[in-house]
Amino acid sequence: MPRKPEKVAARPFRYNTDGQLLCDAVPLEKLAARYGTPLYCYSASQVRERLALFRKHFARQEHLVCYAVKANSNLSLLRMIAREGAGFDIVSGGELERVRRADKRAVARTVFSGVGKTVEEMDLALRAGILLFNVESEQELDLLAERAAKLRKKARVALRVNPDVFAETHPYISTGLREHKFGIDISRAREVYASAAKSKWLSPEGVSVHIGSQIRNAAPFGAALARVRTLVEELAEDGIRIRSVDAGGGLGIDYAAPLGAEEFDAAKEVSEYAAALTDGLCGLRVRLLLEPGRFLVAQAGALVARVLYRKRNGTKEFLITDAGMNDLIRPALYGAHHEIVAVERLAESEMHNMDVVGPVCETGDFFARDRQMPDVQPGALIALLDAGAYAMSIASNYNSRGRAAEVLVEGKRVKLARRRETIEDQLRGEE
Repeated sequence: MPRKPEKVAARPFRYNTDGQLLCDAVPLEKLAARYGTPLYCYSASQVRERLALFRKHFARQEHLVCYAVKANSNLSLLRMIAREGAGFDIVSGGELERVRRADKRAVARTVFSGVGKTVEEMDLALRAGILLFNVESEQELDLLAERAAKLRKKARVALRVNPDVFAETHPYISTGLREHKFGIDISRAREVYASAAKSKWLSPEGVSVHIGSQIRNAAPFGAALARVRTLVEELAEDGIRIRSVDAGGGLGIDYAAPLGAEEFDAAKEVSEYAAALTDGLCGLRVRLLLEPGRFLVAQAGALVARVLYRKRNGTKEFLITDAGMNDLIRPALYGAHHEIVAVERLAESEMHNMDVVGPVCETGDFFARDRQMPDVQPGALIALLDAGAYAMSIASNYNSRGRAAEVLVEGKRVKLARRRETIEDQLRGEE
């Protein structure tokens, strides 16, 4: 009888028999009492579990998971991911320094992406000895060759090609069409590789592609890799041996699944993704680089906030919290959806139609509009789910608000991963 595929829970958050919302085995109410609110809480257990899924489903293909640091750059999280043997995908010199501080050995497993690398960032990466530069333009390639010659350090490069593949996602996070700023038109790539191969200080070893983020259908990934495979075969005819193909990231999650009734199956998602990529490569003998960010950490995190007030304007009711758009900007920036739940489950609570908003002086400071919410009162705690990615990493000090504390939970163990920011922290450096 065939083995039933494993079912991996979408989130590490659940209610216990006392109606307390837990992260792993720790009540969020206990964390809020100890560390205050707003508070980001992450499950290390779930991140490890997601990394294990990639190891399992890509086991037949030589590969390296390079976690996208931009999704969540907390040092404790990076250190844990590095210890799992993963590499990193960075887009700035600052992110390179975070990787170096998390685990110096992981620098050699790091790829540098991004359309606007500066001279200073190139020099940092060359001296550090990163795995690969994902180059996004011919001018960038020329500058990298110049810097490599200056430092007498050969640069391993991959061209990020734009395959003109449509992926159904938000226009702000779609990157694989010709009208986007990313990559080099794949039709020109062969010529650019030929030019790179002539340089004494460049070693063209890879091809990179990334078509967007929060993609829920595996087919576009396969289509992009099929176009890359054709390019790799053409380059082989030109005498250029490609050793690695960077498939980028972009694997999406289900933000809208209600807590406790999730249909999202992480194992199935990774299995279908792996099948699409390996089919696209069609037996090509290369090392596959993968750059998941959101898929690894988003559902592992929640933002815990305290209700300050309930307010009614005419027929409109507002739930005002101590977290704001400076803590979590995704709803204001993308119109993104986050499930919002009470930290203490209210038995048979009457539901109310509310806007869930923050204290920031902007009409755009909201987390949800016209959302059905339980009868939570001022002083109660709520949790905004799926907040492990593109949340704290793009938090700000708008309105001179300090950034939230972050904790990392594994089972019953809790680690303060970042202390709450004070006004003294914000003012340091100003004159």
